[in-house]
Amino acid sequence: MEIIDWIVLGATLVFIVLYGVYKTQGSKNVEDYIRGGNTSKWWTVGLSVMATQASAITFLSTTGQGFYSGMGFVQFYFGLPIAMVIICLVFIPIYHRLKVFTAYEYLESRFDLKTRSLAAILFLIQRSLAAGITIYAPAIILSAVLGWNLTVLNIVIGIIVIVYTVSGGTKAVSVTQKQQMGVIFIGMFIAFFLILDYLPEDITFSDALSIAGAGDRMELLDFSFDFDNRYTVWSGLIGGTFLMLSYFGTDQSQVQRYLSGKNVREMRLGLVFNGILKIPMQFFILLVGVMVFVFYQFNATPLNFNPTATEAVYASEYGDEYKALEKRLEANHKYQKGAAYNYAKDPANDRYQEDGKDLSYIAKFEEVDKILRAEAKELIKKASDIVESNDKDYVFIHFILNNLPKGLIGLLLAVILSAAMSSTASELNALGATTSIDLYKRNVKGEKDEQHYVNATKLFTLGWGVLAIIVACTASLFENLIQLVNIIGSIFYGNILGIFLLAFFIKYVRSNAVFIAALITQAIVLVGYFDDWMPYLWLNLFGCALAMGIAILIETLFRLNTPKNA
Repeated sequence: MEIIDWIVLGATLVFIVLYGVYKTQGSKNVEDYIRGGNTSKWWTVGLSVMATQASAITFLSTTGQGFYSGMGFVQFYFGLPIAMVIICLVFIPIYHRLKVFTAYEYLESRFDLKTRSLAAILFLIQRSLAAGITIYAPAIILSAVLGWNLTVLNIVIGIIVIVYTVSGGTKAVSVTQKQQMGVIFIGMFIAFFLILDYLPEDITFSDALSIAGAGDRMELLDFSFDFDNRYTVWSGLIGGTFLMLSYFGTDQSQVQRYLSGKNVREMRLGLVFNGILKIPMQFFILLVGVMVFVFYQFNATPLNFNPTATEAVYASEYGDEYKALEKRLEANHKYQKGAAYNYAKDPANDRYQEDGKDLSYIAKFEEVDKILRAEAKELIKKASDIVESNDKDYVFIHFILNNLPKGLIGLLLAVILSAAMSSTASELNALGATTSIDLYKRNVKGEKDEQHYVNATKLFTLGWGVLAIIVACTASLFENLIQLVNIIGSIFYGNILGIFLLAFFIKYVRSNAVFIAALITQAIVLVGYFDDWMPYLWLNLFGCALAMGIAILIETLFRLNTPKNA
């Protein structure tokens, strides 16, 4: 990185933090601090909801997902518009009518304190883990490519977010997220058009899409009923709907975003805005990753995008084997480049016959590429137990640092850190509010004034921020970070959604049955995940249905065994 990149990066982040602190200083009551004074317009609500979900993981992992697996991941979001409509029609009117500060307040009015507390605790567990990951995600990537100390990066990112989140509360989060989303959109569009500009002069965007299709990267829809296939139209529409319904309807980090809306109309418009724009946004981010794949058909690529992994295997006894694989990759790339160019100019040149089958040269050399990369990962695992061999999350940052011009590198790094800050700020804000309102305020003895609860919420937010930094400093990279966040959510969200749906629609069921059912369901879902009963997206539907079914069964059995005159 050059000096101009550091200036762009530093100036962008400092402006966002100082602007957020300046615009939101002086919250004197809980209404202002937790619900932002209910002054947000629909576009602020929509951008804030979108920014909360669009963490750094979105831009690092989703582009890597596009590079390696293509466009199919967009099916994950197909249930989002359905969930937005349901939340607008059912959840928002109830939350607004009851003037709740958190989603879990409603559960006490419908059931009892222990059910409210259980739902709040389940939220705190899963969201605190997710907050640590949203800090850790950009930190580990940046530490690998810039050579910075990972622990220091985790601490720096965490402290930056804590400063303005504690200072201004919900309003600070919402205000800064508008700037952060602006930086994100500008940076991603610049990256996309630069990738196209870097392709050979006679390779058009249409040619690039054709090459990506030949490389099996443009399969957008999968209508198969293969239960082991993680991303299909059906898992997105069914499992995705339940995940999004749980996340946006019962997760306080999202509920708090739209509860800051001026009225029901502004809240609804904000969620509809998110529902309309989110799928095209994810489609575009995946497409950026696919275009990076096309770019590397014509340009040299490392055997593994994680530089730390490469260094580790070089220094081991497997260094010579790894270098031999690099030479084979280089030789294969020459064929890949020729095949891609020939296909773009005349697709008929890409075909060849083998064993009576009509095959593609692009697919053939891509298969060799996959085999070489898989062998490289095995060598990395042998060389070091602590270095991550999976490099999906390093693809986009490698492209940025090695191909973008001076100044724009700083802007794209600002995109990554802005996304990390926006998502983490929402999570810490919600964790602090839930702890203060659902646990502390509800159980503390004696009368306290408004300022006391504002200060308590700030203190809890600070505490969760410190815990998130600790989680980030002790985390380990998963197969793909965006999947890890969604897996954590899927383990808990279905159960919580089941509790809320029972509260909304099944008046027959009372508090004790719901509480017991929730405990049983969470235990079963955890066992199901670790025993790999089903793809994680289906855990949302499974957990929700299980919680509701068990609660109805327990309530029925209890009533059957209770004398009518009791």
